[in-house]
Amino acid sequence: MRFILPLRLIAATLAIAPVRFDREKVLRVKPQDEKQANIIKDLAKTNKLDFWYPDATHHVAANMTVDFRVSEKESQSIQSALDQNKMHYEILIHNLQEEIEKQFDVKEDIPGRHSYAKYHTWDKIVAWTEKMVHKHPEMVSRIKIGATVEDNPLYVLKIGKKDERRKAIFMDCGIHAREWISPAFCQWFVYQATKTYGKNKIMTKLLDRMNFYVLPVLNIDGYIWSWTQNRMWKKNRSKNQNSRCIGTDLNRNFNVSWNSFPNTKDPCKEDYRGPAPESEKETKAVTDFIRSHLKSIKGYITIHSYSQMLLFPYGYTSELPPNHKDLAKVAKIGTDVLATRYETRYICGSIASTIYPISGSSLDWAYNLGIKHTFAFQLRDKGKFGFLLPESQIKPTCKETMLAVKFIAKYILKHTY
Repeated sequence: MRFILPLRLIAATLAIAPVRFDREKVLRVKPQDEKQANIIKDLAKTNKLDFWYPDATHHVAANMTVDFRVSEKESQSIQSALDQNKMHYEILIHNLQEEIEKQFDVKEDIPGRHSYAKYHTWDKIVAWTEKMVHKHPEMVSRIKIGATVEDNPLYVLKIGKKDERRKAIFMDCGIHAREWISPAFCQWFVYQATKTYGKNKIMTKLLDRMNFYVLPVLNIDGYIWSWTQNRMWKKNRSKNQNSRCIGTDLNRNFNVSWNSFPNTKDPCKEDYRGPAPESEKETKAVTDFIRSHLKSIKGYITIHSYSQMLLFPYGYTSELPPNHKDLAKVAKIGTDVLATRYETRYICGSIASTIYPISGSSLDWAYNLGIKHTFAFQLRDKGKFGFLLPESQIKPTCKETMLAVKFIAKYILKHTY
């Protein structure tokens, strides 16, 4: 009996050892024609490729920049296949595990203080939400809008005065677990809003006249998993019937053209849409909250990474929304304003025409619900680090993004009724 317990403990420890990515690579290929695009699709059938951009095989098309992760074991054969077909490729990341470890390149300022230049675990983010309410009780309140599959509370921070009737903007971060720069921005936004109120003219005007509902992490279970088990995890953590594969892509689970792309039916794929629209507790909590505040919510902003884009509807059709000229103008000025800080260049446009068609996105859902100013940011970078943006880039990314978000908010304040 004396020997069994340590063995059990060892087994338990081994079972939950985090996934390592030693010598895994991220390759970038630009297929020149349909034939080359099909070669990538065929390689994906016989090898386990993790598509970073676009986010699924079926989106791969001629003249598109394609980034994907490949294991050490398969990288040699993949590179040989690309060479044989005279397909030019670039190795963006040579050793993924090294890049994961290099992300944490900022030292703690003061132990115990919440640093806005670092990535934080979910527990630290929860503690931070409490601190913000405690520090700014007249301006910040915390609303529990639901819970995740694993029963983690979904908290929205309401920034602004107590008046419910004022115009509002809803902003969410972290719908995809591995996009860590996204929750970092939501924290930065709340921090700057509270810190600069009464000092910065634009922020003071915004908070005097409107409210912000900020959801710092939408996909909490997935986010926790990306910290503890698998840095590359994207989906939520719900169990799927008749499948060993876990998780739904929450940004394919909204009730808008949900059924229009048969390619998103496979629970083992990264862009699995779920068994039904709003089947996921996280999606349902967000949609219920927005529906119940629809009179006041005039804008919806969702923060993703990576690729430096500012997108607007639609994703599920190449048709443009009725106010597309308005949205295009706001997006163009927003990206110009963003570039004034560090000359970071963004492109802008509708989802379907700028990246690729997608169904069930939160952006299209919010727009069709009646929120006519909806935008999705794809933050830094353009692929050098991809989802593994180093901490040293958090502050510059947040500072430039803040300029664009403030511009959009100012526009919504002035041009909505």
